[in-house]
Amino acid sequence: MKWIIVPILVALLLILVVSNIVIVQQSRAYVVERLGAFRTVWNVGLHLKVPFIERVAKKVSLKEQVADFAPQPVITKDNVTMQIDTVIYFQITDPKLYTYGVEHPMNAITLRNIIGDMELDQSLTSRDTINSRMRSILDEATDPWGIKVNRVELKNIIPPKEIQNAMEKQMKAERERRESILQAEGQKQSQILVAEGEKQSAILRADAAKQAKIMEAEAEKTAKIL
Repeated sequence: MKWIIVPILVALLLILVVSNIVIVQQSRAYVVERLGAFRTVWNVGLHLKVPFIERVAKKVSLKEQVADFAPQPVITKDNVTMQIDTVIYFQITDPKLYTYGVEHPMNAITLRNIIGDMELDQSLTSRDTINSRMRSILDEATDPWGIKVNRVELKNIIPPKEIQNAMEKQMKAERERRESILQAEGQKQSQILVAEGEKQSAILRADAAKQAKIMEAEAEKTAKIL
Protein backbone atom coordinates (compact mmCIF):
# COMPACT_ATOMS: atom_id res chain seq x y z
CA MET A 1 0.00 0.00 0.00
CA LYS A 2 2.88 2.40 0.83
CA TRP A 3 4.37 1.89 -2.62
CA ILE A 4 1.08 3.13 -4.08
CA ILE A 5 0.47 6.07 -1.71
CA VAL A 6 3.95 7.58 -1.96
CA PRO A 7 3.93 8.01 -5.80
CA ILE A 8 0.43 9.43 -5.60
CA LEU A 9 1.49 11.94 -2.95
CA VAL A 10 4.58 12.88 -4.96
CA ALA A 11 2.46 13.32 -8.10
CA LEU A 12 -0.06 15.47 -6.23
CA LEU A 13 2.76 17.55 -4.76
CA LEU A 14 4.28 18.09 -8.21
CA ILE A 15 0.89 19.04 -9.63
CA LEU A 16 0.38 21.47 -6.76
CA VAL A 17 3.80 23.08 -7.28
CA VAL A 18 3.47 23.28 -11.05
CA SER A 19 -0.05 24.71 -10.83
CA ASN A 20 1.26 27.50 -8.61
CA ILE A 21 4.13 28.52 -10.88
CA VAL A 22 3.15 31.78 -12.54
CA ILE A 23 4.91 33.29 -15.54
CA VAL A 24 4.24 37.00 -16.06
CA GLN A 25 4.56 38.00 -19.71
CA GLN A 26 6.12 41.15 -21.11
CA SER A 27 4.04 44.35 -20.71
CA ARG A 28 1.88 42.78 -18.02
CA ALA A 29 1.75 42.90 -14.21
CA TYR A 30 -0.08 40.71 -11.70
CA VAL A 31 -1.52 42.06 -8.48
CA VAL A 32 -1.16 39.38 -5.77
CA GLU A 33 -3.16 39.11 -2.56
CA ARG A 34 -2.38 37.02 0.53
CA LEU A 35 -5.40 36.03 2.61
CA GLY A 36 -7.45 38.75 0.94
CA ALA A 37 -4.96 41.59 1.52
CA PHE A 38 -2.60 43.14 -0.99
CA ARG A 39 0.85 41.55 -0.90
CA THR A 40 2.84 42.59 -3.96
CA VAL A 41 2.91 43.24 -7.70
CA TRP A 42 4.62 40.67 -9.91
CA ASN A 43 6.36 42.00 -13.00
CA VAL A 44 7.69 40.04 -15.99
CA GLY A 45 9.33 36.73 -15.07
CA LEU A 46 8.81 33.49 -13.13
CA HIS A 47 7.01 33.55 -9.77
CA LEU A 48 5.82 30.97 -7.25
CA LYS A 49 2.45 31.40 -5.59
CA VAL A 50 1.84 30.01 -2.10
CA PRO A 51 -1.02 27.50 -2.50
CA PHE A 52 -4.35 28.26 -0.83
CA ILE A 53 -2.94 31.45 0.74
CA GLU A 54 -2.05 33.66 -2.18
CA ARG A 55 -4.00 34.43 -5.31
CA VAL A 56 -3.64 36.64 -8.38
CA ALA A 57 -6.27 39.32 -7.77
CA LYS A 58 -5.86 41.11 -11.10
CA LYS A 59 -3.89 40.77 -14.31
CA VAL A 60 -3.03 44.24 -15.61
CA SER A 61 -1.87 45.18 -19.11
CA LEU A 62 0.81 47.88 -19.17
CA LYS A 63 0.38 48.57 -22.90
CA GLU A 64 -1.27 51.72 -24.19
CA GLN A 65 -5.01 51.19 -24.30
CA VAL A 66 -7.89 52.91 -26.05
CA ALA A 67 -11.20 53.88 -24.45
CA ASP A 68 -13.85 54.93 -26.97
CA PHE A 69 -16.50 56.84 -25.03
CA ALA A 70 -20.09 57.02 -26.11
CA PRO A 71 -21.30 60.57 -26.84
CA GLN A 72 -21.74 62.49 -23.59
CA PRO A 73 -23.97 65.54 -23.06
CA VAL A 74 -22.14 68.72 -22.04
CA ILE A 75 -23.37 72.25 -21.38
CA THR A 76 -21.36 75.16 -22.72
CA LYS A 77 -20.85 78.49 -20.99
CA ASP A 78 -23.72 80.00 -23.00
CA ASN A 79 -26.08 77.19 -21.85
CA VAL A 80 -26.11 75.13 -25.05
CA THR A 81 -26.36 71.37 -24.52
CA MET A 82 -24.46 69.32 -27.06
CA GLN A 83 -22.96 65.86 -27.42
CA ILE A 84 -19.20 65.18 -27.57
CA ASP A 85 -17.65 61.98 -28.87
CA THR A 86 -14.13 61.26 -27.58
CA VAL A 87 -11.37 58.65 -27.62
CA ILE A 88 -8.82 58.42 -24.79
CA TYR A 89 -5.39 56.76 -25.09
CA PHE A 90 -4.04 55.76 -21.68
CA GLN A 91 -1.58 53.49 -19.87
CA ILE A 92 -1.63 51.90 -16.42
CA THR A 93 1.44 53.03 -14.51
CA ASP A 94 0.60 51.67 -11.05
CA PRO A 95 -1.20 48.29 -11.04
CA LYS A 96 -1.91 48.50 -7.29
CA LEU A 97 -3.65 51.90 -7.52
CA TYR A 98 -5.47 50.76 -10.65
CA THR A 99 -6.77 47.67 -8.85
CA TYR A 100 -7.79 49.28 -5.57
CA GLY A 101 -8.20 52.98 -6.47
CA VAL A 102 -11.69 52.98 -7.95
CA GLU A 103 -14.18 50.45 -9.27
CA HIS A 104 -14.34 50.55 -13.10
CA PRO A 105 -12.02 53.59 -13.46
CA MET A 106 -12.83 54.22 -17.13
CA ASN A 107 -16.52 54.54 -16.28
CA ALA A 108 -15.63 57.10 -13.59
CA ILE A 109 -14.10 59.48 -16.13
CA THR A 110 -16.42 62.33 -17.04
CA LEU A 111 -15.87 65.05 -19.61
CA ARG A 112 -18.79 67.26 -18.71
CA ASN A 113 -16.86 69.92 -16.80
CA ILE A 114 -14.15 70.44 -19.40
CA ILE A 115 -16.20 72.40 -21.92
CA GLY A 116 -18.41 74.04 -19.30
CA ASP A 117 -16.42 77.29 -19.34
CA MET A 118 -16.34 77.56 -23.14
CA GLU A 119 -18.95 79.12 -25.39
CA LEU A 120 -20.49 77.24 -28.33
CA ASP A 121 -18.54 79.01 -31.09
CA GLN A 122 -15.29 78.54 -29.18
CA SER A 123 -15.94 74.84 -28.56
CA LEU A 124 -16.70 74.24 -32.24
CA THR A 125 -13.51 75.91 -33.50
CA SER A 126 -10.94 75.00 -30.83
CA ARG A 127 -10.55 71.22 -31.05
CA ASP A 128 -6.79 71.24 -30.52
CA THR A 129 -7.20 73.40 -27.42
CA ILE A 130 -9.98 71.14 -26.10
CA ASN A 131 -7.91 68.00 -26.75
CA SER A 132 -4.95 69.47 -24.87
CA ARG A 133 -7.07 70.63 -21.94
CA MET A 134 -8.91 67.32 -21.69
CA ARG A 135 -5.64 65.38 -21.69
CA SER A 136 -4.18 67.58 -18.94
CA ILE A 137 -7.31 67.51 -16.76
CA LEU A 138 -7.94 63.77 -17.20
CA ASP A 139 -4.29 62.92 -16.58
CA GLU A 140 -4.42 64.79 -13.29
CA ALA A 141 -7.80 63.28 -12.34
CA THR A 142 -6.74 59.69 -13.07
CA ASP A 143 -3.31 59.92 -11.42
CA PRO A 144 -4.64 58.61 -8.05
CA TRP A 145 -5.92 55.55 -9.95
CA GLY A 146 -2.49 54.70 -11.42
CA ILE A 147 -3.52 55.79 -14.92
CA LYS A 148 -1.62 58.10 -17.26
CA VAL A 149 -3.63 59.72 -20.05
CA ASN A 150 -1.34 60.07 -23.08
CA ARG A 151 -3.71 61.87 -25.40
CA VAL A 152 -7.36 62.66 -26.01
CA GLU A 153 -9.02 62.95 -29.41
CA LEU A 154 -12.30 64.77 -29.79
CA LYS A 155 -13.90 62.86 -32.66
CA ASN A 156 -17.11 64.79 -32.99
CA ILE A 157 -19.13 67.66 -31.51
CA ILE A 158 -22.85 67.39 -32.08
CA PRO A 159 -24.78 70.61 -31.33
CA PRO A 160 -28.57 70.65 -30.88
CA LYS A 161 -30.75 70.10 -33.96
CA GLU A 162 -31.92 73.70 -34.16
CA ILE A 163 -28.33 74.95 -34.07
CA GLN A 164 -27.35 72.39 -36.72
CA ASN A 165 -30.17 73.71 -38.92
CA ALA A 166 -29.05 77.31 -38.35
CA MET A 167 -25.46 76.37 -39.15
CA GLU A 168 -26.56 74.58 -42.33
CA LYS A 169 -28.55 77.64 -43.41
CA GLN A 170 -25.55 79.87 -42.69
CA MET A 171 -23.26 77.56 -44.66
CA LYS A 172 -25.75 77.47 -47.53
CA ALA A 173 -25.99 81.27 -47.55
CA GLU A 174 -22.20 81.50 -47.51
CA ARG A 175 -21.94 79.07 -50.43
CA GLU A 176 -24.53 81.04 -52.38
CA ARG A 177 -22.69 84.29 -51.62
CA ARG A 178 -19.41 82.87 -52.83
CA GLU A 179 -21.10 81.46 -55.92
CA SER A 180 -22.61 84.89 -56.69
CA ILE A 181 -19.20 86.51 -56.24
CA LEU A 182 -17.61 83.97 -58.57
CA GLN A 183 -20.35 84.48 -61.16
CA ALA A 184 -20.01 88.27 -60.95
CA GLU A 185 -16.24 87.97 -61.20
CA GLY A 186 -16.64 85.70 -64.21
CA GLN A 187 -19.02 88.13 -65.92
CA LYS A 188 -16.65 90.99 -65.15
CA GLN A 189 -13.69 89.16 -66.66
CA SER A 190 -15.80 88.19 -69.66
CA GLN A 191 -16.84 91.81 -70.25
CA ILE A 192 -13.24 92.95 -69.85
CA LEU A 193 -12.11 90.40 -72.40
CA VAL A 194 -14.88 91.45 -74.82
CA ALA A 195 -14.00 95.12 -74.37
CA GLU A 196 -10.31 94.37 -74.87
CA GLY A 197 -11.16 92.42 -77.99
CA GLU A 198 -13.27 95.26 -79.39
CA LYS A 199 -10.55 97.74 -78.50
CA GLN A 200 -7.89 95.71 -80.26
CA SER A 201 -10.19 95.21 -83.22
CA ALA A 202 -10.86 98.96 -83.47
CA ILE A 203 -7.14 99.69 -83.22
CA LEU A 204 -6.40 97.18 -85.94
CA ARG A 205 -9.16 98.62 -88.16
CA ALA A 206 -7.90 102.16 -87.65
CA ASP A 207 -4.33 101.09 -88.30
CA ALA A 208 -5.40 99.27 -91.44
CA ALA A 209 -7.30 102.36 -92.69
CA LYS A 210 -4.27 104.54 -91.92
CA GLN A 211 -1.95 102.23 -93.78
CA ALA A 212 -4.38 102.14 -96.71
CA LYS A 213 -4.46 105.95 -96.90
CA ILE A 214 -0.66 106.13 -96.70
CA MET A 215 -0.30 103.61 -99.46
CA GLU A 216 -2.89 105.46 -101.55
CA ALA A 217 -1.07 108.75 -101.03
CA GLU A 218 2.24 107.15 -101.88
CA ALA A 219 0.74 105.72 -105.06
CA GLU A 220 -0.66 109.12 -106.13
CA LYS A 221 2.71 110.76 -105.37
CA THR A 222 4.54 108.19 -107.40
CA ALA A 223 2.08 108.56 -110.27
CA LYS A 224 2.53 112.36 -110.35
CA ILE A 225 6.31 111.99 -110.30
CA LEU A 226 6.17 109.57 -113.17
